Amino acid sequence: MEKVKSIEILIALAVVLSALCILSAVPLQTCEAREIKELHIGYQPSTHQIAEMTAMEKGWWERDLKRFGIEKVTDTEFPSGPPEMTAMMGGALDIAYVGTAPPISAIDKGLDAKIVAAVQTNGSAIVLLPELAVNYTSPEDLKGLKIATFPPGSIQDTILKNWLRDKGIDPKNDLEIVSMGPRDAISAIAAKAVDAVFLPSPSPTIIELEGAGKIVVLSGDMWPDHACCCLLASGELIREHPELLEQIIRTHINATEYNREHIDEAAEIFAKKVGWDVEKVKESFNKTDMKWIHNPHLEIPSTLEYAKVDYEMGYTDKLLTQDDLFDTSFYDHVMGIVPTPTAVTPSPTPSATPTPVQPGFTTVLTVASLLVALYIILRRRF
Repeated sequence: MEKVKSIEILIALAVVLSALCILSAVPLQTCEAREIKELHIGYQPSTHQIAEMTAMEKGWWERDLKRFGIEKVTDTEFPSGPPEMTAMMGGALDIAYVGTAPPISAIDKGLDAKIVAAVQTNGSAIVLLPELAVNYTSPEDLKGLKIATFPPGSIQDTILKNWLRDKGIDPKNDLEIVSMGPRDAISAIAAKAVDAVFLPSPSPTIIELEGAGKIVVLSGDMWPDHACCCLLASGELIREHPELLEQIIRTHINATEYNREHIDEAAEIFAKKVGWDVEKVKESFNKTDMKWIHNPHLEIPSTLEYAKVDYEMGYTDKLLTQDDLFDTSFYDHVMGIVPTPTAVTPSPTPSATPTPVQPGFTTVLTVASLLVALYIILRRRF
């Protein structure tokens, strides 16, 4: 009977040994990156994000990314940032052209992504009905009005509410702010369903040219040189496809620089993509304070201020930091920017940290040796 128990013990140990043999191979399999053949891009119908449209129109995305195994690039339009972030959280997007504010609340809620490049600064405006614009002198004149803008957590929502609070106006009680996308907001002010809108270009100019409203305040006056749109990349691209991501950033940079040098063509590309009048789009460039950029470092200060505002307004559960929101290393590598070294206090050279032993040959050999020793002991005993 005792000998049978001993055999059962040996069998149990053999099972453990087999499990360890299997486990020793697992890390090699799970560390392989998922192959990406189709890249999914999100964008919005704003002249802020023409870089994405230019690269798509000219075939630069597919041409530049082909050598990384990308066979197809698709882009999807969203009315504003918050629904775009919902799609990205659901895994529908690999990169997103979006304001720097929407990722703040999305990352706070678990979105695995970071800002890797800038797109533009400023570029939005408050437009009042013509009869109200005539008498506008200060933010106090907005009290009691109904204003349409993008949903909570968007750039426009964050800037508008912060500006109102700075001017002593309660965004909740002194006026009514309603959420709308650009097309709906344009229709709403044309129908006088709202008194004002706060939208990104070219919407303010289109409203003004159609006689439905008058621009009274530019967003750069509300928050000087504020960050607006950015290029947001998924955590999967950042961790598992760094070379692909670097090329995405290169293509974005090239498209941005191309648009700067070919303004009229950029307007034509946008008008074709979105379906708006090209002459009105061209005129919007004369009426906006928007600036196309690609350096993410320029967007960090105001984005961190957005994070603070969003936290104060209860949009996020914690105050997010630069490390939570940005990864500029890819852009820096593409541009040849050398990281600024941090001061280090001299300390004794630490001994090498041993690499944790993974279940593998060494572990299996150890267990096998114990198994043999146990068998010899049991055999002598019985």
